[in-house]
Amino acid sequence: MRTARTKTPFLSGVAGLGALLVTSSQTFAAGIGQPVPWQMDRQVAVTENARDIHAFEHWMHWLSLGISLFVLGLILWCIFRFGEKRNPTPSKTTHNTAIEIAWTIVPVLILVAVAIPSFRLLRTQLSDPKADVMIKVIGHAWYWSYEYPQTDQGGGFTFDANLDEDKQPKLLATDNDMVVPVNKVVKIQVTSTDVLHSWALPSFGFKIDAITGRLNQAWFKADKEGTYHGQCSELCGQRHAYMPITVRVVSEEAYAQWLTEAKTKYARLDDGSKLADAR
Repeated sequence: MRTARTKTPFLSGVAGLGALLVTSSQTFAAGIGQPVPWQMDRQVAVTENARDIHAFEHWMHWLSLGISLFVLGLILWCIFRFGEKRNPTPSKTTHNTAIEIAWTIVPVLILVAVAIPSFRLLRTQLSDPKADVMIKVIGHAWYWSYEYPQTDQGGGFTFDANLDEDKQPKLLATDNDMVVPVNKVVKIQVTSTDVLHSWALPSFGFKIDAITGRLNQAWFKADKEGTYHGQCSELCGQRHAYMPITVRVVSEEAYAQWLTEAKTKYARLDDGSKLADAR
């Protein structure tokens, strides 16, 4: 009986830990389009740029681990090999050509290993593919405006996107969403009317500053439909934490229908008020 009492708490603890790991495996995983409780990884990437960023980050993690283990091994070997007991008479060597060549070449090789994927990522980010959709993003204190220029597919309207505290996820939802088609190159031109803001969307691997008097441009191509959330990532004042970003990626048919509906919904009268509000 004593043995049973001793083993029971231990086995219960092991079983509880196993159940926790199994049931929480999805909890610790990255969210799609939004953060989740206890998330330990980045949000699921839905653009080529985001996937390249994740791959580069993982490569840096492994490289850092390798360097750390190598340095740790050198330290332990020096402690073991050159300790006072094994080496009572310290060496007075002041120069070692092989070591000096090694500690020059090895860091250079490490920098090359970092530079190649880094430059490849920058090339993807700074490329300028032909845009299928162009949207102007304007930062205000503290909300965003989206301007869709008139094209053959539609457009010719502007709308504001403010925090909607009644929607989920909390503090990440907006009353009006930016809508884009799936598998299409979307270019955004970003600026600000007041202070410095930053338009950032983790699932897109995207962050670009909104600066007064300057027009910054970037692009993305989302390959999965869904709703994706971000936030202003530049400290911009009192309500910086209440300046979310919501982007809905939809099919081409749904996007064409949304353009038609948005043209009426966001139409403005001569006095600047919305036609929908006047009705």
